[in-house]
Amino acid sequence: MGGFMELTGKVAIVTGSGRGLGLAYAEALAAAGAAVVVNDVDRETVDAAVEKITGAGGRAAGVVAAVGDTESAEKLVTAAVEEFGRLDVMVTNAGILRDRVLWKMSDEDFDDVVRVHLRGTFTCARAAAVRMREQGTGGRIVLISSPAGQRGNFGQTNYAAAKAGIVAMARTWAMELARAEITVNAVVPVAATEMTKTIPAFAPVIEESERTGKPFPDWLRKDEGLGTPEDVAGVITFLASDASKGITGQAIGIGGDRLALWSHPAEKAVAFAEGGWSADAIAEQWATGVGAEPETYGIPAPKIPEK
Repeated sequence: MGGFMELTGKVAIVTGSGRGLGLAYAEALAAAGAAVVVNDVDRETVDAAVEKITGAGGRAAGVVAAVGDTESAEKLVTAAVEEFGRLDVMVTNAGILRDRVLWKMSDEDFDDVVRVHLRGTFTCARAAAVRMREQGTGGRIVLISSPAGQRGNFGQTNYAAAKAGIVAMARTWAMELARAEITVNAVVPVAATEMTKTIPAFAPVIEESERTGKPFPDWLRKDEGLGTPEDVAGVITFLASDASKGITGQAIGIGGDRLALWSHPAEKAVAFAEGGWSADAIAEQWATGVGAEPETYGIPAPKIPEK
């Protein structure tokens, strides 16, 4: 592998990379030549991931840490520097789920998810930014978001809020780190993982593919944009590379055969009233004015083709 996608000499951290999407990201970065710091909460999982990468000819080191607090973030950055001499890429992938509808969600359900996803992204990106600015040679920060954060999703108050916050942080940090030539982008992946297997429409297809080795059907890969974790990894390598130098502050969707650029929130319709808006005036014009085309919300239900 050569050219823009050559990552030899670069050092990357991927949080939550013991399995699933995180492991696919770490493997892809290592295959492109980067040295990778693998992270998970379980020693056996971390060791197995490191072994898999080094067995394939890559360079990797493992750090057992629960992402969320400052200490864990600094432990990851210290490991990158001590093992490989520098830090060029931070991929904040670590996450957990505690799905409940609003009226059944506990404080712990909310706090645990926000701590790992939102606070963990903040602490890890901050530690990476400090190191990259000290080095003075730029860098890449890749934050992992979700369609739930862009659209909302039933039973995922905590997760959707955290994932939406992550995209907001990407836009903010893109501004703050531009002078240091550190790009910050969010990736919105869709892939067959332990989480998507729980979606009734997808479960039978994913199970059949795992059992038979048959690829996912076109409707899943194209219409739903859902494929394997490996299908998502290309955009991580791209964003870590020199080819993405001018790209920052973006939310990029990927999954299956589909690559997309998500729009940022923007005013959709605007109206003016001399002297301001009373409640009566808003009610009078809403349905034919600003509110004539309300926004949709929620992740659309899969369109399963009829057999």
